[in-house]
Amino acid sequence: MPYRRLPKTDAARLRALKTVLDNNDIYTARNRFVSWDTVNRARPAYDRLLTAAEQYRLSYSAQLRSAGKADKLQRRATMYVSHFLQVLMMSVERGEIKKSALRLYGLGEDASSLPNLKTANNLMECGRMAVEGEKARVKDGGRPIYNPTIGMVSTHLDIFKECYEQQKRLQERTAQAIENLKRIRPEVDGVLLDLWNQIEAYFKDEPQEVRLDQCRRFGVVYYYRKNETKKEENKDCI
Repeated sequence: MPYRRLPKTDAARLRALKTVLDNNDIYTARNRFVSWDTVNRARPAYDRLLTAAEQYRLSYSAQLRSAGKADKLQRRATMYVSHFLQVLMMSVERGEIKKSALRLYGLGEDASSLPNLKTANNLMECGRMAVEGEKARVKDGGRPIYNPTIGMVSTHLDIFKECYEQQKRLQERTAQAIENLKRIRPEVDGVLLDLWNQIEAYFKDEPQEVRLDQCRRFGVVYYYRKNETKKEENKDCI
């Protein structure tokens, strides 16, 4: 025998509520079997879930678009920072810049490899120290590094940082939208449960096939167990 189950997705919840609310039979005064109290709870619940689901969809779409842009800018900023540090280390190796100057850039005097720039936080921190270190060294009379200049490095870091912070704001907005959905879902499930109980109670004396078809017409969702078919359901009703 089929069994009913409350929807597991927001789209299914909205579809189930809309099926009931769009059925004119629940609004007729004669033979009305769904209480007005339940109907009056169902409409606001549907509207709140629809609004929250749309807000989540928009927030998540904006987050995805921004993520692609942020990844591209991060790769570009990483390239400029790494190229700058490579030129710095080669200058030290050639004796053009003193090893002690590496401390200005947050590097050890014996540094022979690049710091980890794979994460956004590491990139921004290493980039910041590179910019500050170069400015301090030049201020003390050192010759600036070219190709890339620290100005170009700083510009690409700033562009990435701005996009990265925007991406974090979008992620927070998406997370808030998810929390709103989590708060609304129990209310919607409670309304659906109340509706379905009243609908099934009204058709409880009908033959099984008629009862199931009528309940489905009002949005009640039924599932078949493993190895169970509709044919067997109809056979039982004969």
